[in-house]
Amino acid sequence: MKQLLFIFTLLLGQFACAAGPGYPPVSVKVEAVRLAPHSWYVPGLAGAASAANEGFMSNAGFVVTPAGVVVIDSLGTPSLAEAMLKQIRRVTQAPIRYVLVTHYHADHYYGLQVFKDAGAEIWAHEGARGVIGSDAARQRFEQRKEVLAPWVADGLQRFHEPDLWLSGDVDFMLGGVHFLIRHVGPAHSPEDLVVYVKEDGVLYAGDLVFKGRVPFVGDADSKAWLAALDRLIALQPNTLVPGHGSASDTPMADLALTRDYLNFLRAEMARAVADLTSFEEAYGQTDWSRYERMPAFREANRSNAYNTYLLMEKESLAQ
Repeated sequence: MKQLLFIFTLLLGQFACAAGPGYPPVSVKVEAVRLAPHSWYVPGLAGAASAANEGFMSNAGFVVTPAGVVVIDSLGTPSLAEAMLKQIRRVTQAPIRYVLVTHYHADHYYGLQVFKDAGAEIWAHEGARGVIGSDAARQRFEQRKEVLAPWVADGLQRFHEPDLWLSGDVDFMLGGVHFLIRHVGPAHSPEDLVVYVKEDGVLYAGDLVFKGRVPFVGDADSKAWLAALDRLIALQPNTLVPGHGSASDTPMADLALTRDYLNFLRAEMARAVADLTSFEEAYGQTDWSRYERMPAFREANRSNAYNTYLLMEKESLAQ
């Protein structure tokens, strides 16, 4: 009897491990879309993170090779990452080898623990050193808990440092598939990485590119960001996966939205600085009609403009 009880307990423990930690389920549809023979992506919804979209407002991707899977970003909650892992397992049972983090913003790395628990190594650029545990990261976590409970909560979230810090561009091969990792930051963030899958011609661009919505600029260096977009164009991808918005098979055309928005911000705010116009007056006078109906305009545009105004003041003083 004791032996049977022991076996039952052992089997129950194994089942619990296999079932995972039991993250709060999501009701949003998390679905993998195939882009090329090896390359897939998981498209998020439009807009900023909210209870309505359950934090599912960014893209992630994965590449299946005979030797294992490479994941690009991990979505914005452990629950979403768990749903993504289930999608991967519908495609392949190959081991998850690596997770490549394009940048350490909450909607791209909060699901890392799921893939770490699945045995993956985490790679990121060293420009993100110090992000985890910083005041800014703690403030973002508090904001996400308020907006995204129960999917982000104390005791649920674990923040993992990378297993490998990258110092620059890296090329590697896995299962006969060539990966080109390019550090194109500082742009949207200091650590911006993009991943190009050579055999498929697929470029995972992180938040260097926003398709169909207003980009989140924050305190980014928009001048450097524009230079980074030139590097993406030089790769001549067949397919581009932006950090937000649907994948594009006309990447040169779709790069234009992010590029043109950044140029518009810089031109309008530079004019205001040159004319000694206050930010409030400049913002009110600017014709935003080209962008105001786009997703995330209300959430992002004003702060984008303000930070660009400060940047143009800084550039003006430097000259």
